Amino acid sequence: MDPFKKKRKMLAALKEIKEKGRVIKCPSCGEEHPEDVLKVQMYVCPSCGHHFKVSSVYRIKTVLDQGSFHEICGSLRGYDPLDFPGYEKKLEETRNNTGLREAVITGTGKIDGIKTAVCMMDNRFLMGSMGMAVGEKITRCFEYARRKKLPIIIFSASGGARMQEGILSLMQMAKTAAAARRHSEAGLLFISVMTNPTTGGVTASFASLGDIIIAEPKALIGFAGPRVIQQTIGKSLPEGFQSSEYLLEHGFLDAVVCRKDMKNTLSLLLHLHQKPERRRLL
Repeated sequence: MDPFKKKRKMLAALKEIKEKGRVIKCPSCGEEHPEDVLKVQMYVCPSCGHHFKVSSVYRIKTVLDQGSFHEICGSLRGYDPLDFPGYEKKLEETRNNTGLREAVITGTGKIDGIKTAVCMMDNRFLMGSMGMAVGEKITRCFEYARRKKLPIIIFSASGGARMQEGILSLMQMAKTAAAARRHSEAGLLFISVMTNPTTGGVTASFASLGDIIIAEPKALIGFAGPRVIQQTIGKSLPEGFQSSEYLLEHGFLDAVVCRKDMKNTLSLLLHLHQKPERRRLL
């Protein structure tokens, strides 16, 4: 039997797939998979378990009950307060390319029937950076959740604060952190979900203030990136430094949850934190 027959057959099949549909290469293991296969796998590599980056809209569809999402503050969007060169044009181009108004979508929805407020960040929009509009939308979502006595779940995906807005962007760290504190003082649940990457001012503010903090596997989580830290301290960093698994081992996270298990995990946490009288009605 020709030892290369199987390999030739696989290559021919892959070529046929490429001709018929899109094939995506895993950045972790290098394996190529048809997009249809990845869709079924929730954009998790079937070979190595790498979690591909997904949009805020995709998370809404896969985490919340079908048809339950209602957007709030949808019209809010950033502008150019400092006349930063090229910033206004970049915002418009990003809106046209992504169909998003800003780097976060906020609203309410249900997970297995339990209503919750949600914020879904999207790193396709200027790396999910937090500017004035992002901070304002997240703050208003916290305030809405507090008024309506709802839990809140935030999926973070961010490269940090938006430098084009200067100090006005950095102010959002304090504003969102204060909103999270008021929500907590009202005795309400905040679940923070960190995805790849969650860095900079987002990590240094609301993303790290959840009552429960979970992350997707192998997500990069930290303030500065590992290369910046290594160059600053002049030393090699530990293996897997700033990965979800490393941070779980060192007590920064409560759990690392695969994407396919995310909705069930969030559902369990919400059910466990329901008031007794509401639990009896479920």
